[in-house]
Amino acid sequence: MRAERRIWLVRHGETKWSRQGRHTSRTDLPLDKVGHEQGVALGRRLAGMTFALVLTSPLLRAVETARLARFGDVAGEDSDLREWDYGALEGRTSVDIAREYPGWTIWRGPWPDGETVDQVAARADRVLARCVAAEVDGDTLLFGHAHMLRVLAARWLRLPGASGGLFDLSTGTVSVLAVDRGLPVIETWNEACHLGP
Repeated sequence: MRAERRIWLVRHGETKWSRQGRHTSRTDLPLDKVGHEQGVALGRRLAGMTFALVLTSPLLRAVETARLARFGDVAGEDSDLREWDYGALEGRTSVDIAREYPGWTIWRGPWPDGETVDQVAARADRVLARCVAAEVDGDTLLFGHAHMLRVLAARWLRLPGASGGLFDLSTGTVSVLAVDRGLPVIETWNEACHLGP
């Protein structure tokens, strides 16, 4: 990948479940009022920028964020960008899950009826391959979800998918993956200045 090409990551705006810390994968929730405001703020943050490729998860919260950020008309849906499938843990908080599975984190599992970290990493690798394909001549913009984008960043750095646990990612934020002297780097992470105080 040429050094001047970057992959921009946008986590969708807030939803009721993200505010409550509930694991949300397949449940197709809309943005809440704050999430709507975050999407509009993202539009101001990204105003005037052009991208060779814009992709969004097919889930409503990501699609709405792309639309509010004024990229809805050019964003293509990519099912590989959907959030980690939490299986039987869908809708539960980490504290609640740890009562059943002491010491549980999404990064270590278990993932009953859901995806493993390696399965999510394989999807992230496919997204990254699409972003750096020869026919993509410029920056890429991705609208997605916290855990998936964290795994994607880890894989960009050539780390195991579970290393995504090292990166925190808030709703409505912007992150940028780049290349420095031939090495993949994180240029910007979890930027929220556009969201105000």
